[in-house]
Amino acid sequence: MTQEQLIKREKFTSIQAAQAGLTSILIKAQKGGFFYRVLRNNQPLGVLLPNKVWESILEDLEAINSPSYLKSIEEARNSKELYTVDQVKKELNLK
Repeated sequence: MTQEQLIKREKFTSIQAAQAGLTSILIKAQKGGFFYRVLRNNQPLGVLLPNKVWESILEDLEAINSPSYLKSIEEARNSKELYTVDQVKKELNLK
């Protein structure tokens, strides 16, 4: 997950709202695929992540630290093979 993807999934809540409804906040976040930055006096205190988002972040960190993954990125960057937008869309099943 990129930083931009994370930012798009960010919501904000006050510490008071988090304390009063932690379970409901996490359920909403899980259903919506986002997370909450917890604020006190408009200052960030921490982050509430549903388990699904946390697991996604861990998978990304694991991939980034994988020698085979890093090697495949290096090989792709060194490759002279180019793809059109249509070829990429077809490969990713985007239409």
